[in-house]
Amino acid sequence: MGKGGRRAYAALSLVAAGALVLSGCSEGGSKEGDSKDDKENAQRQQSSIDFGDVKASTGPAAEVPGAKPGGAVTVLQRDSYAHLDPAQIYVSDEMALSQLIHRGLTGYKPTSEDGKKHEIVGDLATDSGTTTDGGKTWKYTLKDGVKWADGSTITATDVRHTFERLFAPFVANGPTYIQQWLADTPGTEYRSLLKGGPYGGQHLPDSVLETPDAKTVVFKFKKPRPDLPYALAMAGYSLVSQKKDTKEKYDKAPMTAGPYKIQDFKSGKTMVLVKNTAWDPKTDPIRHQYVDRFSIAFNKQYEDSTKAILDDSGANATAVSFNNEVDAGNLSKILADSALKSRTVSGYQPYVGQIDINLSQKEMQDKTVREAIAYALPITPFVRAYGGTAAREVAGGLISPTVSGYNPAFDPFGKKKKPAGDPAKAKELLEKAGKTGLKLTFGYINTPEGQQYSTAMAAGLEKAGFDVQRQEIPAETYYDQVGKVSNNFDIYHTAWGADWPSASTVVPPLYDGRQIQDGAANYSHINDPKVNADIDKAGTITDPIKAAEAWNKINEYIVKDVVSNIPTAYYKQTQIAGSKIGGLVYDDVIGGVDPRRLFVK
Repeated sequence: MGKGGRRAYAALSLVAAGALVLSGCSEGGSKEGDSKDDKENAQRQQSSIDFGDVKASTGPAAEVPGAKPGGAVTVLQRDSYAHLDPAQIYVSDEMALSQLIHRGLTGYKPTSEDGKKHEIVGDLATDSGTTTDGGKTWKYTLKDGVKWADGSTITATDVRHTFERLFAPFVANGPTYIQQWLADTPGTEYRSLLKGGPYGGQHLPDSVLETPDAKTVVFKFKKPRPDLPYALAMAGYSLVSQKKDTKEKYDKAPMTAGPYKIQDFKSGKTMVLVKNTAWDPKTDPIRHQYVDRFSIAFNKQYEDSTKAILDDSGANATAVSFNNEVDAGNLSKILADSALKSRTVSGYQPYVGQIDINLSQKEMQDKTVREAIAYALPITPFVRAYGGTAAREVAGGLISPTVSGYNPAFDPFGKKKKPAGDPAKAKELLEKAGKTGLKLTFGYINTPEGQQYSTAMAAGLEKAGFDVQRQEIPAETYYDQVGKVSNNFDIYHTAWGADWPSASTVVPPLYDGRQIQDGAANYSHINDPKVNADIDKAGTITDPIKAAEAWNKINEYIVKDVVSNIPTAYYKQTQIAGSKIGGLVYDDVIGGVDPRRLFVK
């Protein structure tokens, strides 16, 4: 299942579905008897999604029951948006926003009212794509009447420019699947296909990307790429206006094509979205435009947004958060309150949290030291910080329960049985390495949850003999900072979600050593020859069951034998809205509230 691309923003926007709140240090691990609802939720998200035809891709989107136009919605967000340029979007909060302001060639169309069923359809394109050679060549035709917010027509020139600019050096934070497929290379070498992008007047050859007329686009790959419709549905591949492209400046003031446009944006403070009058619902089978105005306020921590929405008076009655989850202190109370059931939504997210050990740091290149970190690291604080097992489930591996190939029995460091860590075992290893007292710089996200879990995790590591120095990182730029190859941290927490229900969208982006560059997702800087070779082999397997097995073997080798990434938790989330918010649904693909359906009652 396509997940729309993603890093979980600093382990921030995450997921739920009932269980007991963590109550003791020895608890909080994943029990073998996970709830039936949890298992069904995860298995549902592993299922593939069909590709829709012209009829399925024709707008307008089906009306939301009871919906009416008008009104303003207040959106309470923890973090401001670091990136608005589609090519730079690869974190969950920016992807949620993109559902309202950006459009791509394809997209996920909900086919049920509960956000559980979807199909890939043509968004700006007339269908999900046509191929006659098994996926080497894909043809897309733009719909009639699709326009930018300034009223100008979206053409094949915009599509070509969108994909050619991905090769420019300033584009460093978004997905890289299609660039690599076009260049037929698994690593960062794809940039050599069009050095500098299209800004010097150069273009990709027609043998790679062809635009024979104003409405037709043809992608040509050397190998079959049957997942292209999934990839094109990612926020990171939404279209960019060729005429209005301002390169780096586009990241703060992009031209939009969705039902809403940005009226005002004060980074770190507020954003206002208003209706895009150039958007034609007849061209859009996915989105709605019920709300007149979205007023987004930043710096609202989980506790702040939860308390405001629970207040339910004035503007709070029409308040929601696209990404903030219910805070840990209120989660159990809200889940137990039947009167709030209609105002809450819950579900699994595709994210897996992990502590990345920075292999670029000299001291971290000692495997025994890494093993000591793995055994010492307590997971209980992370689970507790977000509300216990109703919000986090202790992870054994790096593949989510929502992804094919997930192995619930894998747990090489015994975290499910000992979520508080094993400092005695870790101390033995550290003494064996002759590194007792080794300084560890722990970069943590500066949020209440980040402060809480990093403090307790640091204490657990210190019990094993490490000298832990915590260093805060602002939430808004967290991934930008830990995404630098030459960062000065030894360990830090990140989370990643599959872009569709295959570990092929997890293992290569995170653990392929040829992917190492600033802004890339290989946060631990692992560059293991066996991992690289196994990634190449797994990528050639067409049988989905055998492919899932191959990807899982790589996952297990990384955790158990390389010890570069320590799994922390699988993510769940509960979100709440004001009583006057209509159309509230938890969407599996978005991994949270679906902002496209919302209306004011």
